[in-house]
Amino acid sequence: MSDRTTSLLTQPPRLPSGRRIAAHVGLFVLGAVVALAGALVQAGWFPAGLLLALAGEAGLCLGASRAVRSRSGGVVAAAGWTLAVVLLTTSRPEGDFLFAAGSGSYLFLLGGIAVAVICATLGPGRQPDGGPGRLAT
Repeated sequence: MSDRTTSLLTQPPRLPSGRRIAAHVGLFVLGAVVALAGALVQAGWFPAGLLLALAGEAGLCLGASRAVRSRSGGVVAAAGWTLAVVLLTTSRPEGDFLFAAGSGSYLFLLGGIAVAVICATLGPGRQPDGGPGRLAT
């Protein structure tokens, strides 16, 4: 049997290409940048800034999934966003902090995680190359 007729599940896994790895690293960093920008915007213009920050994250996760044609793009961007937000919540020894203990900050944190999960699962799944998947009768 040739590789085209066997199932994808029976083929050995392949390492991702260098371009795909570079794209995922870039999306991770972009997720962290969007988290930093969202943290500043949501506190500055509370109701509209919060919606803008969450919409930016949703656009990033969905766009990342479509850019790499796999859900992994959205998951990597969401992971970068989540890691940056968690690191931004810690206070410094001087007592400085970025997030105040208000409803806007909690909505940004919890809403952002919910948006990340939703958008990462809405992204298109990776499909094998070739035509439509109809079975011959």
